Amino acid sequence: MSPHNAVKHGADVLSLAAFDRGREKHTGGGAPTAGRDYPSWFRTSAPVKRQSRAGQLRALRQHFYRQAVGAQADQPLRVLAYSLVPSPRVRPDEDWGTLQAEADQLGYAIAARLHDVAVPVTTTYFPASSASQGVYTPPWDRPGWREVERQLREGLADGVLVLDRHNISSDDDEYHAVIKHLGEHCRAFLHLVISEEPVAPT
Repeated sequence: MSPHNAVKHGADVLSLAAFDRGREKHTGGGAPTAGRDYPSWFRTSAPVKRQSRAGQLRALRQHFYRQAVGAQADQPLRVLAYSLVPSPRVRPDEDWGTLQAEADQLGYAIAARLHDVAVPVTTTYFPASSASQGVYTPPWDRPGWREVERQLREGLADGVLVLDRHNISSDDDEYHAVIKHLGEHCRAFLHLVISEEPVAPT
């Protein structure tokens, strides 16, 4: 099963679960309102900041896409299809089907298919801001991703086609660094089938 098939719970589900565990406990900031059996809290700006960061990451990604389109002379954009699978027993076939459909819809030509397998827990780390997202190695430590960068540097493709950002990194700073590296050093863009979204609070 691909990582993207995992159930994602939104902030409302997590808030209700936290509320049931203890009504007095509050970690979200804000100020209480009076006149109820239990305090209710005004929403703080944290969700807005998460949305804003997701928007910034998407805008940066789209900036390098526009550069790639501007540099292309009436030729279809060539992309490398990339997938990260959770174990050696899982094949990326389902991802390949989704990525091929996206490429067909947008007129991309897939130059190569590359994938990595998530490594054992003992050699991975948990990014501080997204420990709940799971275990993975940084992209630059994966052989498949290093091959992606090599082919991009050599001009064999114009960009990378990926299912979602978590195939690259769930950590905002790490993901931002990858987008910038692809755009500035490889002259390439990153296309996601599922666009960026804020990480649910933990």
